[in-house]
Amino acid sequence: MKKITITTPKGKRSIGLNQPVFIVAELSANHNQDFNNALKLIDVAAKAGVDAVKLQTYTANTITIDSNKEYFQIKVNNAWAGQTLYSLYKKSYTPWDWHLKLKEYAEKKGLVFFSAPFDNTAVDFLEKMEVSLYKIASFEVVDIPLLQKIGQTRKPVIMSRGMASVEEIELAIKTLRDTGCSDLIILHCVSSYPAKPEEMNLATILDIVKKFNVPAGLSDHTLGITAAVTSVGLNACVIEKHLTLSRKDGGPDVGFSLEPSEFKQLVKIVREAEEAIGKPSYGAGIGESENIVFRKSLFVVKDIKKGEKFTEKNVRSIRPGHGLPPKYFNSIIGKVATDSIKRGTPLSWKLIIR
Repeated sequence: MKKITITTPKGKRSIGLNQPVFIVAELSANHNQDFNNALKLIDVAAKAGVDAVKLQTYTANTITIDSNKEYFQIKVNNAWAGQTLYSLYKKSYTPWDWHLKLKEYAEKKGLVFFSAPFDNTAVDFLEKMEVSLYKIASFEVVDIPLLQKIGQTRKPVIMSRGMASVEEIELAIKTLRDTGCSDLIILHCVSSYPAKPEEMNLATILDIVKKFNVPAGLSDHTLGITAAVTSVGLNACVIEKHLTLSRKDGGPDVGFSLEPSEFKQLVKIVREAEEAIGKPSYGAGIGESENIVFRKSLFVVKDIKKGEKFTEKNVRSIRPGHGLPPKYFNSIIGKVATDSIKRGTPLSWKLIIR
């Protein structure tokens, strides 16, 4: 499975197996149309230790139309119910004249800045900003013309699979590959807001790697951090979570967003999990080496005279580990002592006539 390489403010960065998890703070609509809030979100993201911040690039007019017809009404049972798509996106979008300022601000903080475009005009806009990679949102996996446009940029792509079937993912991959995208990561994603832990099926992350031969990760819409941390043990190389200044501030996405202290804790635990997973290792590690002495070994447990035989009564396998390894017990029983040996002496070959 190949890694992908992206350009960051700190230089080139590889994302993939055996690399640090690429942690993304999704700002989404949690700025509540306040530019200063958007800057604050980048500040807390940087303090939390994330690698990147991500926006969504659309307007209400580029993603839908202003219509009250039944087709455009949100009737699903979530925080967005009762609105039209247009009214939701009208208050949720990030003004395009903020993008470049936010990009420059994020990069000064050492963060990668990228976005999910929702139509061709958004791709053209982001290309002028020279973003280093693109996100494809889960609902857009089936928008083949948009994928063709993104693929033609030849930039790395992170795609959330969301509700996509295997066939839809295969078509999306083929479309991106055929139009010029060589670097692709697919994120497992449950497009439910918020997603419940029992819906997550995190084993899909491993299956994505196997089935599609690409690096995989997680776009996590649960409220907690359990799913995201668990994904590290399933070879997730990217974790994306929504960030909010405070859930009390309200907004379309706060129901599945982490507050600053929670996001900082997420990053801390993910990094600890990476260290704990490490790499295959056998034998005594650095911290274990001093404890080898507390293993069992062969000791004389009853005074033995020179020429006396070793028996099960005068030799035992006990702690600590200064004597011969216990695996030699059977082979020395019946052999003869080279000298007198006091009780409590660790057994060594020089004390045995072989």
